[in-house]
Amino acid sequence: MIAFKPVLLWSDLLLLLLLAAIAASGAWASRQEHLRAAWARVGRSRSGMAAATLLAAFVLVGIVDSMHYRTLLPGKDGKPGAYSVEVNSALDALLAGLRNRTEKTYSAPLATHLYAKESVEGPEGSAAGREFPRLKHGGAHLGAELDRHSADVAASAFRGLALGLAAWLPLAMVFAILKRRRPGTAWEAVSATLLTLALLGGPAAALAGGYHVLGTDKVGQDVLYLTLKSIRTGLLIGTLTTLIMLPAAVLLGILAGYLGGWVDDLIQYLYTTLNSIPGVLLIAAAVLMMQVLIDTHPEAFATAADRADARLLALCAILGVTSWTGLCRLLRGETLKLREMDYVQAARAFGVGRLAIMLRHILPNVMHIVIIALVMDFSGLVLAEAVLSYVGIGVDPNTVSFGTMINAARMELAREPMVWWSLAAAFCFMFALVLSANLFSDAVRDAFDPRMSHR
Repeated sequence: MIAFKPVLLWSDLLLLLLLAAIAASGAWASRQEHLRAAWARVGRSRSGMAAATLLAAFVLVGIVDSMHYRTLLPGKDGKPGAYSVEVNSALDALLAGLRNRTEKTYSAPLATHLYAKESVEGPEGSAAGREFPRLKHGGAHLGAELDRHSADVAASAFRGLALGLAAWLPLAMVFAILKRRRPGTAWEAVSATLLTLALLGGPAAALAGGYHVLGTDKVGQDVLYLTLKSIRTGLLIGTLTTLIMLPAAVLLGILAGYLGGWVDDLIQYLYTTLNSIPGVLLIAAAVLMMQVLIDTHPEAFATAADRADARLLALCAILGVTSWTGLCRLLRGETLKLREMDYVQAARAFGVGRLAIMLRHILPNVMHIVIIALVMDFSGLVLAEAVLSYVGIGVDPNTVSFGTMINAARMELAREPMVWWSLAAAFCFMFALVLSANLFSDAVRDAFDPRMSHR
């Protein structure tokens, strides 16, 4: 038997389908002159390319975290081993040093002792006072030489900076060559963003070998590991929800705008009714119903990862059901304008069917709205997951996400001394993800919006 068994969760499959759809769309767009020109304008935007580079780094982490497997357990008494029920990912394997080095409870970033004092027994079992206990892993390589702590941190950070620069220099030369061959693209922004990531990631990687860079949480887990694991959840919420809501929004929006009449009235009634229902209540009801389904049919979910994945997909589905109405309304309005254009009237006069007109003349001319709306909605969906998980109706509690980290940190802020690093880490990473998505969406909007003047 092989040492591990690949596991394909439903969310992994949908993510692969989405990546395939993006690749197919990119291949199709490369053959369309107006789309190729629009994406070239995105490439000329320094902020857009810098944001795209940062988003690509987040996506890479999410893809690595989506490669799941189950390890083979050793057999007993000559019997063959069985596969573990615990589902791990390739990111877990890469971050095994962070994942396995757990402490007793809270510890501050780069600390060598626990964050709170504990009672210490004397040599004969008597109370010897209270002190900060040493961490099991953080700074363990220092031994008793704690006076070297500051120097060791500085040396490790400097070594990480050197490694980061060494990794960036070959990429910088590649981008310099690309800049000479394709001067219209903002390759310098990509290079500068990668340099920033190298200068931040190099020291973090070097320090992570001996310390907890972002501290530990209540149960002693490394906060840096939890934050990196949260990226996949945020990406899935933002992308899979898009995959669910896009077909309904495009189909119903174009049908309502082009056909008009009772079809338009019915679709307007549908999304008006849906918008009148409080979104949080609808999401809470759907998530609770899914949880009841999981609890009453445990045989359908072999592992805890399957159960958490089912709840994640349920959350994506209900977010998709509640978020398609805005794009549908935009597409209806644009289609109402396009159906009166001369080329559409001419096609109708020549006897071209309604379906052919919608596919050949309407759909290609509303794709700029679709692209702009999807990119701009991504950041809103990431924030929505954080809010829903904070109030307890988001992802499964066993699923690591920015929302669950913030939810766990709210009580930590009220204790004395205050534990601030879990909330700060989740906030910083989520802020970087949302900011990069917003900056990229601004660049896409400026490039694809026909009302913008392009020179």
